[in-house]
Amino acid sequence: MPRWKPDARERLVEAALDLFTEQGYDETTVAQIAERAELTRSTFFRHFSDKRELLSAGQEMLSALLAEGILAAPDAATPLEAVAAGLDRAAGAMTEFNRGLGPRMHAAIEANEELRARNAMKSIGLAAAMAEALQQRGASEAAARVAAELGVLAFGMGYRRWSDPERDGEAGELVTYTREAFAELRAAAAELR
Repeated sequence: MPRWKPDARERLVEAALDLFTEQGYDETTVAQIAERAELTRSTFFRHFSDKRELLSAGQEMLSALLAEGILAAPDAATPLEAVAAGLDRAAGAMTEFNRGLGPRMHAAIEANEELRARNAMKSIGLAAAMAEALQQRGASEAAARVAAELGVLAFGMGYRRWSDPERDGEAGELVTYTREAFAELRAAAAELR
């Protein structure tokens, strides 16, 4: 086995998702993931504390990108406009690698209760990062939380649409899908009056 190959983290995530799809999350071991990725167990543990963490890989970076976009929005931007800037920043950083992971990650999460709960916690973390950035901009706590939750919903909807294998021929940029989803949610929220 080679001592070092580039992209170890990505290879571990891909190997894990393949194994989760083939044999199920509970039946997959760290040793199997490392072997499939042609890496050692110690390399696995340099990148992840356990196999559950594989499915939240990138959460910190995504939270940071969303917050950066919000904080970089023009001073006159409303909380929803700032969230839109955060969505654009985060979506702009996603690559074809991220797109390809979507369906496999969704399938793995839906097949396991523990992973569904962990995914819900990920959404809570993203919303908290966005709400904090909005409050730093001067938004009230209530406005920040509502805008952040809409942002998380829009990102999730846009990402699912973007990574849907049925849309392969019409793929495009994630930012297009998140903008469309955010516009839909804003329109739906306006109907709630």
